[in-house]
Amino acid sequence: MSTRPLRSAPDLSGARRRWLRRLAVWLAAGAGFLAWPAWAARIIGVRVWPARDYTRVTIESDAALQATPLYVPDPPRLAVDIRGAELLASLQALVQRITPDDPYVARVRVGLFDPDTVRLVLDLKAPVRPEVFQLEPVAAYQHRLVLDLVPLHPIDPLEALIARHSGAQASAPGAPASAAAAPPSSDPLGEWLARRESSSPESPTASSSRADSPPPRAATAPGSAARGGVERLIIVALDPGHGGEDPGAIGPGGTQEKDIVLAIARQLRDELDGARIRGHTVRVFMTRDGDYFVPLHTRVHKARQVQADLFVSLHADAFFSPRPRGASVYALSERGASSAAARWIAQKENGADAVGGLPLRVRDAHVQRALLDMSMTAQINHSLKLGATLLERLARVGPLHKPRVEQAGFAVLRAPDIPSVLVETAFISNPDEERRLRDPAFQRRLARELADGIRAYFERHPPLASARRV
Repeated sequence: MSTRPLRSAPDLSGARRRWLRRLAVWLAAGAGFLAWPAWAARIIGVRVWPARDYTRVTIESDAALQATPLYVPDPPRLAVDIRGAELLASLQALVQRITPDDPYVARVRVGLFDPDTVRLVLDLKAPVRPEVFQLEPVAAYQHRLVLDLVPLHPIDPLEALIARHSGAQASAPGAPASAAAAPPSSDPLGEWLARRESSSPESPTASSSRADSPPPRAATAPGSAARGGVERLIIVALDPGHGGEDPGAIGPGGTQEKDIVLAIARQLRDELDGARIRGHTVRVFMTRDGDYFVPLHTRVHKARQVQADLFVSLHADAFFSPRPRGASVYALSERGASSAAARWIAQKENGADAVGGLPLRVRDAHVQRALLDMSMTAQINHSLKLGATLLERLARVGPLHKPRVEQAGFAVLRAPDIPSVLVETAFISNPDEERRLRDPAFQRRLARELADGIRAYFERHPPLASARRV
C-alpha cells in the first residue's frame, strides 16, 4: 500500500493572534459607545410628601443628577430635564406615587426629551412657587434632587387655628388668606383677624388697618366676655419633631421617631384642646399635623404667628447603646450646655434641617438670624419652670433619664417671647421603651400627664397680663 507524506497541520496561532488584535482595536474604537457615561447616576428611590403647607418630591441617586428645571405658569406645570436616558424606567415610578388628594400636583408625566435626557413634568392644580435644589449626602441619604411646590400664598397659621375652632375652612392652598367666616365673639384672635382684614366702625376701610398692629389686649378676669369684653385664650403650640424626609431616630424594631411623636402630639392635643384653666379656654396649634418636613426656624415662626403662650417640642431620644432609658426635658441656654449629653442632644436635633432637606444657603441665613440681640432671660426662666412641672408628671409614667431640666442651644426653642421646652419622651433606641412608645395606651397615658403638667403650669403662672404680638 502506497503511502503519502503527511501534511503538517496549519499554524493557527498567528491567525488567532491577528484576529484578537483586530477585535481589541474594534472594541477600543467602540468604547465611547459601550462604556457607562461619566455623568450617569442610578436612581435609589423616589418619594412624594404631600401636605397643605407644600408638596415635596425627592429623587435620591448614587451620584448628583444633572437637572434643569423650567416652570410654566399657564397652565401651571414644572418641567425638569434630567440627563441620562437610562433613568426613564426609575423615574416613571413617580407617576404611581401621586394621589388624587395631593393639594398641588394633578399628575406626573415622564418621557424622553431627547436621546440623552428624561423630561419629568408635574402638572399642577394651581400656580406655585417652585424650589428645586440638590442636597449632598447626609445621614442615611445619598444625593437628593428636591422639588418643593410651595403655594404662592402660604396658609396663615393664625387663620388656620381660628378656622379650626370656628367651624370654618382655612383658605385653600394658593388663595390669599382672608377672614372667610366670622369667628365666634369669644375668640380674640379671630376678632383681631377679622378687624384687620375688613371694615369696622373704628376702621372705615380695610386698607387703613395695619397687618402688624397688635391685637386687642386680653381681658384680665374670667367672665369678662359675658360683660362684653373679650376672653383671654391660652394657646399652646405643639411641635412634633422631624417629619417627611427626616425620620428622626429609628428604633431597633424599625419604629421611626417622627411617627411616634406625631401620634403623641395628637393625643396631647385631644387632651388639652377646649380645656378650661382658671376660666380661660385652651386652644392647641400643631406645627405639623402630617408626615412632612418643617424647618426648625419655620416651627418657631409658626408658633409666634399664632401668638402661642407655650411651645412644647416632642421627641424620642436615642443613643448608640440600647441601655439608656427614661424621659428628659430641655430648655434653651444662652451660655452653653448644662452637660455634655445636653450639648450632644442639641447638636443632633439642630441637624434636622440638613437631614430633612433645606438648601444650605437658607440654613446658614437662619443660623445667623437665630443669634438674637435681645435678652432671653425671662423666656428661659419660665421655660425652666414649665420643664420642672412636666418632669414631675413624666415621672409618673416611667423612669426619668435626667432628674432636672437640662439646657443647651436648641434652635427650635429660640422664640424670644414664648416659654419653650423640648421633651424627650423616652429612648426609642431602648427595645423596651420602643415597644412602650408604640403602644397607644402608653401614648394616651403620656399625653394625659403632659396635659396635666401644662395645666399645672398655667395654674401657677397665668398669662393674663401678657400682651400678644405677632
